[in-house]
Amino acid sequence: ITASRKTCGRAIRTNSFICIAAIVCRRAVHNSRLQLCLLQSQQHSPRRHRSMLTARRLLTLTATGARALSAVTKLSTNNCFGGQWRRFQFDSSTTGTPMVFSVFVPPVQKAPCLFYLSGLTCTDENFVQKAGAARRAAELGIALVAPDTSPRLPEDRRLPGEDDSYDFGSGAGFYVDATNYPWSQYYNMYSFVTQELPEAVMVACPEVDVQTRSITGHSMGGHGALTIGLKQPAVWRSVSAFSPICNPTKVPWGQKAFEGY
Repeated sequence: ITASRKTCGRAIRTNSFICIAAIVCRRAVHNSRLQLCLLQSQQHSPRRHRSMLTARRLLTLTATGARALSAVTKLSTNNCFGGQWRRFQFDSSTTGTPMVFSVFVPPVQKAPCLFYLSGLTCTDENFVQKAGAARRAAELGIALVAPDTSPRLPEDRRLPGEDDSYDFGSGAGFYVDATNYPWSQYYNMYSFVTQELPEAVMVACPEVDVQTRSITGHSMGGHGALTIGLKQPAVWRSVSAFSPICNPTKVPWGQKAFEGY
C-alpha cells in the first residue's frame, strides 16, 4: 500500500491524466490491482523508475481490478478449528466464466496464505473436505486458498470434447493459458491463479495477507505450483509439490494437455 501511494503521488505530479486513475484507484477495494501491478514492476525492473506506468496502462489495471473484485459473492461459510472456511464466486475475465474458490481464514489478523492447486478431476471442495489441513493451518495462523481446477462452462457453451475424458477439459485445466482455439477463449488458468485469484482473495478476505503467499499442489496441481513458482520466484515465499507431474512433455497426461491446449 505504501508503494502504491508513493507511486500514485509521483504520477499525480507528472501527469494529470494519471491523477484520474489514482482517484479511481482509491475507490477500488483495497487498491488491489494496483498493488499487484507495482509489486511485479519492482521485481522485474528493479533499476527502472517504478513510477513509470502509462496513463492507459494504469487506467486499464484499475478498471479491470474494480470490475472483477466488485463481483465477488460469498456462497457459504463454515466454522472450523476456530477459523472459517469461506467459499466465493465471481465472474472471471480471464476464463470468461464464473469461478469458484475457497479460503480458510484462521483466527488471526493478516495471516500469510498458502495457495493449494488440486489435481485432475477435482474442484476446490476436494481439498477443503478431504485434506484436513485446516487444523494445522489454524494452529500456525496460515490461510489456505483453494481454487477450482478449470473453468466450468454452462451446457449451452460447452466445447467439443470438453467432458469426454478425465484428463482434458473440465477438471483438467493444467494451470496453463491455452493458445489453441477454442480453448484459448476460456482455459486460462495460469492467468487466473496468478492475477485474478490473489485480487479476489484480497477483497473477499481482508484478514488474509495475500502479499505474503506460498504455493503448493498435488499431481496436476503440483505441476501448476512448480511452473507458476518458477516463473514468479519473487512473488511466492515458498514453492512445493506433492507427487507432481514434473516432466509433462514426457508423459501422456502432459503431452495430451500441451498439444490440446
